Formats: sequence, C-alpha cells, structure tokens
Amino acid sequence: MQTESTPRPETRAGTAFEVLCTFLWLGCTCFGGPIAHIGYFRREFVERRRWLDDAAFSDLFALCQFLPGPASSQVGFSIGLLRAGWRGGAAAWLGFTLPSALLMAGCASIAGRLDDTLGQGLVHGLKLVAVAIVAQAIWDMARRLCADGPRAAIALAALAVLSVLDSAYAQLVVIGGGALLGLAFCRNAAASEASAPPDARAGSSRAALPRIASVVALVAFVLLLAGLPALEALFPSAWALRLFDVFYRSGALVFGGGHVVLPLLQQATVAKGWISANDFLAGYGAAQAVPGPLFTFASYLGWSMSPPSRHVLGAVWATAGIFLPGLLLVIAVLPHWQTLRARPRVAALLAGANAAVVGLLASAFHTPVWTSAVRSAADFAVAVVALVLLTRWRVRPLLVVLMCAAAGIAQALVR
Repeated sequence: MQTESTPRPETRAGTAFEVLCTFLWLGCTCFGGPIAHIGYFRREFVERRRWLDDAAFSDLFALCQFLPGPASSQVGFSIGLLRAGWRGGAAAWLGFTLPSALLMAGCASIAGRLDDTLGQGLVHGLKLVAVAIVAQAIWDMARRLCADGPRAAIALAALAVLSVLDSAYAQLVVIGGGALLGLAFCRNAAASEASAPPDARAGSSRAALPRIASVVALVAFVLLLAGLPALEALFPSAWALRLFDVFYRSGALVFGGGHVVLPLLQQATVAKGWISANDFLAGYGAAQAVPGPLFTFASYLGWSMSPPSRHVLGAVWATAGIFLPGLLLVIAVLPHWQTLRARPRVAALLAGANAAVVGLLASAFHTPVWTSAVRSAADFAVAVVALVLLTRWRVRPLLVVLMCAAAGIAQALVR
C-alpha cells in the first residue's frame, strides 16, 4: 500500500537531459560526504520527483554499499540508468561529478602559487581539516562496521598488520584477509543484517539491464584490473596509461566509503614520489570544502601529477580511472543483486572486508594525516575543535574548512 511517506513512483520514462540537469544541480549543492549525499538523493528522487519509491531506493543503496567504489556516485548512476537508460546513467554521473572535478582541478592549478606565508598557512589549515574529517570517518565507520567482537578484532588485526607491513600490496592483503576472516567468524552478524526481505517493487533494478551487459561489465572490470599493469610494462613511457592504472586500481579496492581512498592513493602517489605529502593532504582538505563526490580528489591529483602541458588531460584520466571500476561493478551486479544479498557467505565476506578497512583508515590517520598536520599544541586544539563541530554540533563541513583555513593563516602570521 502506498502512503504519503512512500509515494508511488512515476512510470513515464525520463530523458537524459532531464537527468543531467537534475544531477548537475545536486553536484553543485550536495555538501557533506556520501552519507549526506544519500539524504539529498532520497529527498530529491523519492519525496520530490517520485522517480522511485523507498523500497527501490533502499535496495539501490544497499547494493552500492556492498560494492567497492564511491557509493553516492554509484547510487546516482543507478537512478539515472533506471530513469533514462544508458544515456541517463552517463548523464547522472557527469552532472554529479563535473562541478566538483572542475573545482578540484582549479585548486590544483593554484596550489603551486601558495608559497608565501598566507599560502603556507592556508595549506596547513586544510591539513588540519583532514585530521578532523578522517577521525570522524573512523569513528562513524567503527560504530557501523565493527559493531561486535569478531569485526572489531578484524579491524585491530588489520591495523596491527599495517603497522609492520610496508608494501605496495599491504592494503590488498589486509582487505583480502579481512574478507576471509569474515567468512570464518562473521556469518551470524552478517546474516542478521542481510535478513531484511527484498521488496518486489525493487525488481525493476533487475530488469533494467540485460544479462549480457552484466557479463561484459564484469569481464571489462577484470581485464582492466589485470591487464593495465601488463600494458604499462610494455609501454613504460606512456604516462597517461600509468596514471590511469594508479587510479583505476585505487578505485577498485575502496570498500567502506570515500575516505578509505586516502590510504590507497597515498600509497600509490606520495610513497612513489609523484606528489609531496603536503600537497596531497592540502588537496584532501580542499576536497572537504567542495560539493559532490570525494573521489574527485583524483582530479586534483591527476592535475598535479601530470606534465605542465598536460594538466587537463591528467585530471581527466585520473577522474575517469577512479570512478570507472565502481560503475562497471554496478552494471555487473545490478541484475543479480537480490540473489546475491540473500547469500550468508557473500554477506560474511563483505562484513569482514568492511571491518578491515576501518583498520586501514586508522593506519592512514596516523601516517600521513596526523604526523604531517599536528605539529604543536595549537594544531591539536584546532583539530579537536573542528572534530567537535563536525560530530556534536553538526556544523557544515564547508564552515569547518573555512575555520581551519583561518586558523592556519593566523598561526602562520604570528610565527
């Protein structure tokens, strides 16, 4: 039965232009990270436009939480796909991503000019934002993804492994190990969380894509993941191929939310000398001030890591690379989601992997976030105030960014 709180979805088909305009507006106004984005989406597409009902929306959100990648972008892509087919999916992703990507590329274009006292203070303030944002993410994710003893133990084990294992494959080892431990120890918890009965009204997600599209997307995901390093070895001078591979691999391994991309990208870029730790964290702090998906941090990095004459191309390649694996996986899994979510083993694997990424993010919080940003008692005080503003008073992230930037500039002026 339909009620006022769960309005009947529209049955008419939409146009790609309609989808593009709607998501372009959301891309300019959605602040606050992926969970906040989901709230914006629900108000826009369930309550206001009635493109789908609560059951279908919840099912899409559950699917995108299940997969690696940027959850809010994946939900938006799915809504566009259901509304206006392939063109609608592409329009939804482009509209939601473009404003943030342009802003982040613009930040990268002026980052090299911030060498004076004010510029250095601004950069340091943005790094303090990253301290508060990552601390909040760890706390929120730990409460949600480590709600019992076995999952908390997996997170702690992941943190312990990362404290002694210094390897480019450390993150992959930790996530894979967490998934196996989840399969062994988290079946009961995962089964209880996955036991909500699927709603038949969400069946449109299964019918929206032909099975052949699912197979092609999965094959493309695997071939790119395995084949890009081989192509890079064959063409070592192809900087664009190397750049795309770095961001594609990072986007394919991000379980648990956008903030988990921080340690993966840090290992892939800063550790290899492609960008300095200061510039990396300044860009991450700036990403908190702009609307849209956090994954457009890749636009900043792609611009900064590219040769001077190819900044724009580098930003495009990096942005496409980090988003593509998550979108391919949505296409691959969408027709089969109702069947997969009912399998206890799949749910247990996911529970273990998600617990491991809490430990992964906690490791990144120490190095490089904390060690690069907190250098004095004043820095510590600014970071704590920012964290309290975000968690207790629910102040908008943009205002917290402005506060930290002002504090960083003030500290630089009085030194």
